[in-house]
Amino acid sequence: MRARLDYNTAMHALEHLRPELNAGLAAFDLTDEILAEKLLDYLALLEKWNKAYNLTAVRDVHEMLIKHVLDSLAMHRYVECGTLADLGTGPGLPGIPLALAKPNLQVSLVESNGKKCRFLREAVRSLGLKNARVIESRAEAVPESGQYDLITARALDRLAGIIEVGGHLLKPGGQLLAMKGVQPDEEIAELSADWQFHSSHRLQVPGLAGERHLVIVASNPANPHN
Repeated sequence: MRARLDYNTAMHALEHLRPELNAGLAAFDLTDEILAEKLLDYLALLEKWNKAYNLTAVRDVHEMLIKHVLDSLAMHRYVECGTLADLGTGPGLPGIPLALAKPNLQVSLVESNGKKCRFLREAVRSLGLKNARVIESRAEAVPESGQYDLITARALDRLAGIIEVGGHLLKPGGQLLAMKGVQPDEEIAELSADWQFHSSHRLQVPGLAGERHLVIVASNPANPHN
């Protein structure tokens, strides 16, 4: 009972974020009230668990809204239905916000840290996410080669590093969606012939200062990574 009371208290405390969350969702053409409610649920869980498990260095819940939730959803227009592996997802970013916004997207939350996986399983259960599952593993050890339409990762810096550990998961012609700050021209130039630069999109994240780009890299269908 105590845990439930604490959770209800946390939810009530986050009501002040609702106007900014709604405005951010509207900027992304996401106006589903149920989505907003679920995202507040997720933030309440993240704030509560972060105090004990140190899931993210971001402590302020308002910063979590901007830097985690809205930043994750900024790429949603470029994510269709299909399968996505979120590598090194940490506390579920961007995988959980995308799974909430895209019910037809099947999301695998790949994370090797046991504490973070315990949180992820609780979040999937509490949020009723039927389209998300947790894989407790390092990305390079996930035995699902060629099974995914998309991969993404926030925890790895360079495109080549993401491809090295997770490229094998993509189907021929599958895509890496990488969130970056400034346009990463040097990283794009490093790509091998097995990988093709597809496109780059400058994104606007409400409340976030600085540049954000989504870089899309496609695996070469002639060179499957199975």
